[in-house]
Order: sequence, then structure tokens, then C-alpha cells
Amino acid sequence: MREEVSEVSKADRHEITWRKSSHSSGNGQCVEVNADAREIAVVRDSKEPIGIRLRIQTEAWDEFISGVKTASLIRANTP
Repeated sequence: MREEVSEVSKADRHEITWRKSSHSSGNGQCVEVNADAREIAVVRDSKEPIGIRLRIQTEAWDEFISGVKTASLIRANTP
């Protein structure tokens, strides 16, 4: 399945409430996602707050997050 990813327009940049990853280490190496995503998740690099933002369908974003969590659980339970 190929998902459409595009840059968010400059007008959208001022209308977004951002939420940092719950796994942020505090050293600035994390991503932020719009807190009120409905149909489109907007993702940015926290080190580049005025840089490129990616728009991803929320269904694809949810699948990505689920996959990351599953992989983390598998690694945590592997001797």
C-alpha cells in the first residue's frame, strides 16, 4: 500500500497544536504530531519547527504507531 505524503502549506503551519512523542528523550531528537488529527496527521521534526511537515492519512499513521509499539514489545520480551 502506497500512502500519499506531501508538504503542508505555509498557511497550515500556524493553525496546528503540536504534541511531542511520549518517548522523547528531552534532547530534541523526536517528532511532533498535530494533537487534533482527524483525517490527516501532520508530522514534523522537533529540531526544525519551521521546517518541512509531512501530511499522512491518520489510518496509515495509526498503523505505523501500532507497528512501532509491537516491535518495541517484542524486543522488550526477547531474552
